[in-house]
This record gives sequence, structure tokens and C-alpha cells, in this order.
Amino acid sequence: MYQTQSEAKSAAIGLLARREHSRKELRDKLASRCEAVDLEAVLDDLAGNGYQSDQRFTESFIRMRAGQGQGWVKIRFELQRKGIDNELVAAVSEATEIDWFALAQEMYQRKYRTELDRSDYKERAKRMRFMAQRGFTSEQINYAIESASQRE
Repeated sequence: MYQTQSEAKSAAIGLLARREHSRKELRDKLASRCEAVDLEAVLDDLAGNGYQSDQRFTESFIRMRAGQGQGWVKIRFELQRKGIDNELVAAVSEATEIDWFALAQEMYQRKYRTELDRSDYKERAKRMRFMAQRGFTSEQINYAIESASQRE
């Protein structure tokens, strides 16, 4: 239990030292331990001093998840769950120069090394579901499947 704002701020800085956090994540993590503390003032102070930034968190999160091979649909959904504003998500996504079609193609080729038989609709549906669960759009998935079949 943190009794003062300085204790809460120290705890928040400790969390931020490990990795970037969104404002909502910090609020959620500290809320149970900071009942007598004005948590919004602590979070405002951290943001004002540059310790916490939703912009920096969003950029880092997008890079990390794209590096893990996840698509834009899933990344955007996760950012919304972490309390990031839709306008900020849109602005940061435009600034990042990630080719989602190339990423979908890379993930598809990494997962499926054998060519897809065009008459096997069940296997095609299975592969499309896998890619959709990774967060790719249907256009990106079709592009990945078609480019893999042309490669063979």
C-alpha cells in the first residue's frame, strides 16, 4: 500500500523502467495499491515530466507486435483495450512504415511451406482462419496466399 504521492510515483517509475506502459495500464496496476493517493495527479506529473507517454507506448507496441508477426487488426484492438485513443492509434499507424501485405506474406510463408491445392477448400479456410487470428485483413490474407502459389 502506497500512502503518499511520492511512493506511488516511485512505484510507477519502477514499472516504466521495465517497459513502456499506457496511462490506463499504469492506473490499473497502481489503483489497487494507492487507495488514499490522487492517482490522476501522479499520472499527470509522470506524463508532464516525460516518464510516461501514450505516443511512445503506441509506437513501441506497434513495432513489437509487428515484429512478432501480428497484423494491424489485432494490434489496433489490443491498443484500444490498453486505453489508447483511436486518433492517436491512427496517427501513429500512418507514421510507421510497415508494409502489412509483405508482413502477411512473410508470416504465411513461414507457417506454410507447402503449396495450397486450389481444390482443397477446407485447407484454404484453415489457413485463412490462422492468418485472420493473427490480425490480418482478408485482402492481406488473399495476397499472401496468391503470392505463395505464384512462388511455387
